Amino acid sequence: MGFSRRYFFYGSLLAGAVPTAGFGSAASLRFAGYKSPNEKLNFAAIGSGGQGASNLRAADPTENIVALCDVDDRRAGPTYQRYPKATRHKDFRQMLDKEGKNIDAVIVATPDHMHATAAMWCMERGKGVYVQKPLVRTIWEARQLRAAAAKYGVATQMGNQGYSNEGTRQCAEIIWNGDIGNVTEVHAWSDRPLWPQGLTEIPKEEPVPATLDWDLWLGVADKRPYTGGGQKEPDRWGGFFYQPFNWRGFYDFGCGALGDMACHILGAPNMALHLSRRKVVGVECIKKEGVSPFMFPKASVIRFDFAPYEDMPALKVFWYDGLKKSPTIPGVPEGEWVGDPPSLMTGGAAGPRGRRGPGGPGAEPQTGPFDYTFNSPGRIFNWEQFEALRAPGAQLRFPTPDGSVFLGDKGVLTTGTYGEVTRLLPVEKMKDYKMPPPLLTRSPGHMRDFIRACKGGDQACSNFDVAAPFVEWMLLGVIALRHEGKLEYDPARMRITNNAEANKLLKPTFRKGWEFHSVKL
Repeated sequence: MGFSRRYFFYGSLLAGAVPTAGFGSAASLRFAGYKSPNEKLNFAAIGSGGQGASNLRAADPTENIVALCDVDDRRAGPTYQRYPKATRHKDFRQMLDKEGKNIDAVIVATPDHMHATAAMWCMERGKGVYVQKPLVRTIWEARQLRAAAAKYGVATQMGNQGYSNEGTRQCAEIIWNGDIGNVTEVHAWSDRPLWPQGLTEIPKEEPVPATLDWDLWLGVADKRPYTGGGQKEPDRWGGFFYQPFNWRGFYDFGCGALGDMACHILGAPNMALHLSRRKVVGVECIKKEGVSPFMFPKASVIRFDFAPYEDMPALKVFWYDGLKKSPTIPGVPEGEWVGDPPSLMTGGAAGPRGRRGPGGPGAEPQTGPFDYTFNSPGRIFNWEQFEALRAPGAQLRFPTPDGSVFLGDKGVLTTGTYGEVTRLLPVEKMKDYKMPPPLLTRSPGHMRDFIRACKGGDQACSNFDVAAPFVEWMLLGVIALRHEGKLEYDPARMRITNNAEANKLLKPTFRKGWEFHSVKL
């Protein structure tokens, strides 16, 4: 297949698009506060425990960590110990006022409902921002952050690490090469939520822990009494009823399992099939279990219908969450592993994937008898390691169900949570398969990608021009979880046209004192 319109728009992501004079050349200096690639950035974090701590560890090998903000001293305690010279704050507004001149870039790793406000405060002050997925909680906020990034000329990145992975690019290039023909269906799934969802009662009020500023934690959200759910000790994730992790399941604070994992698992479909550039014909939650008046359901299935794009046909995308095993998908050859394959028990330490759960990929390394090093970083599929998984007597550890499958009119393709082990099915097709020529540049790593952009290099691969449109269609699914029937959406007017109540969820409400200066769209 020739150089088709199906991938031309990627611009600087296309191989060979790096400025000829390098990433520090004058032609590439597009961001405010440019620093030489050899000069260290001064990083701050808003949300310094959990995922924030993981992101800081990704930045600290080459950059300075100068300021930390967290509303919960207990949660942030290990991070404070790791960076004893960094200043400490509970209110990010005060941190930016006091330390702004000494900060170049900020990691935003708060609950979802605070992402937009925190990021906007940073961008208004000329700071590059790395904002955790799913970027924001509402579509209006996504558009605001995209417009603000352009207005203030800052480097940006959403924290969906799979967008930087080799396998995600392989997936796009295999599809663009025509190896599975025209794709008409994608199925993607997750074992999340691992936190409570579908609860129907809020426990009685309890005293706020001495280490927590509850009012700052609520931020833009309406005031409400604190409760820890009657727990005397933290749950398996180190949390209580609302925080520091279970907020994901609440309408007012998070986006449920879809918000937690879709920006990872649907990253390869979004890149390969240009979902952000297509019109969403309709979105519907076609199945849900364990409904609640204030939380997302325990499990759900959502269907997205996309219009054709260029030479690609109309497309159906199915999202499943709350799964205990991978879904049965008509069209997938029987007996094939889909999504994340099993890992081989070797007696060594775990591979680079790290533990699953709060903190995500790259969090505290897990040690144990499993090997998850299998991947195919080159142009030839790593068949030898895959055969070892299927050898008689091989001791396997099967992962939790996460991944995606692409159904084309000439074949089937599957990939893992973050683009791991991209392969055709049946997998025997990969034995002598050579990957298509590379069309997309390869990333040095998701945080490194952002750091390079902050220092004047090309925009990061999931910058807000890419991330905001991706999040916009994904958030339509979050809204569909709260309403019956198919939603119809007009992106030009940013309006759900057939459901007035659902339309109200496109934009958040702000508690007095927490509004931000909106950007004209």
